[in-house]
Amino acid sequence: MTRARRPHRLTRKISGQTYLWLAMLIFGASSAVTRKLTEIGAQHFIGDRNPISLCNVLFVGNLCALIVLILIYWRQWNRATLKQLSKKDWLSLTAVAILSGALAPGLIFQALALTKVNNVILVGRLEPPLTLALSVWLLKERVSLWEFLGAIAAFVGVTLTIILQPPEAAMMNMGGLQLGLGELLVAAGSLAVAVSTILGKKYLSQISLGIYSIFRTALGTVIFFCIALILYGRDHFADVLSPFLWQWMFLYGGLIVVLGQSFWIKGLKTSSVSVASLISSFTPIAGILAAYLILGEAPTLAQYVGGSVILIGIFFSQVGILRQMNRKVASAGVELTPAEQQVETGMGFKGI
Repeated sequence: MTRARRPHRLTRKISGQTYLWLAMLIFGASSAVTRKLTEIGAQHFIGDRNPISLCNVLFVGNLCALIVLILIYWRQWNRATLKQLSKKDWLSLTAVAILSGALAPGLIFQALALTKVNNVILVGRLEPPLTLALSVWLLKERVSLWEFLGAIAAFVGVTLTIILQPPEAAMMNMGGLQLGLGELLVAAGSLAVAVSTILGKKYLSQISLGIYSIFRTALGTVIFFCIALILYGRDHFADVLSPFLWQWMFLYGGLIVVLGQSFWIKGLKTSSVSVASLISSFTPIAGILAAYLILGEAPTLAQYVGGSVILIGIFFSQVGILRQMNRKVASAGVELTPAEQQVETGMGFKGI
């Protein structure tokens, strides 16, 4: 009997890791796929409007994500569980939804319209060191030497990626230093996600992942929709019901949102947090490869230099994270919100 069970357990373990690898590849390709969709839309204008605008993709993509999350976590939204949430919990959930559900994705999608996909991917690596710094400052968390070295290397790599960029049209002069507007938007989005992660760690540690994910996605979508209407006017979402848009959004939503989220959640349930963290660290590499294969966007010298330093930082960080998680997490089945956030912080932009 013992011999018969071993292959079954091994298969289950490999299957969980396979789900995580598939999810990582899908999320890594999300930026390149998003840019490609807007290019397809630019070839099929409706009047003077691109039906597959970045705002339409974000809005419809979030709706698809919300449907998937509800199908997975609807049982957690029961009266008994909701009654346990205090006013402070709801305020914290609202703040996180605004920061990571509306502000951050809005900034990153706008950056995709202004700069290269590889820049968005690499500059987005600011998120882990920012989260680490805020954890030390606000939560008084202890950081290992490996994590500290990884954060420094990631910050240096992002800085090199930004300052070594060749002059472009969308540049801002800050004290004589020319900085790309798209890169600055990604940095601002990374800061917003880092702050939301800290809020989640401090105030939302006992809230179930289902309530956290659904509320963040739902409120974030509504807030983003309202902000876009205020900034761009009523006609901005005029083509949100366009058959041409939904034709491609079924592909985007089905691939990036449904399959990506489903594979990721399935993998987390059958794998340890340390394994998930290690696999997620390959997301930037997958993103750069996707940008080349889908868009033909070859890395520039600045991206090679900055990316190489960032990869060193990722290696250092993973050594520290894996050591820490191996001490704290000995079992599979990741359900707590902070653990989910810690893994996803290393992944970066996931298309929603």
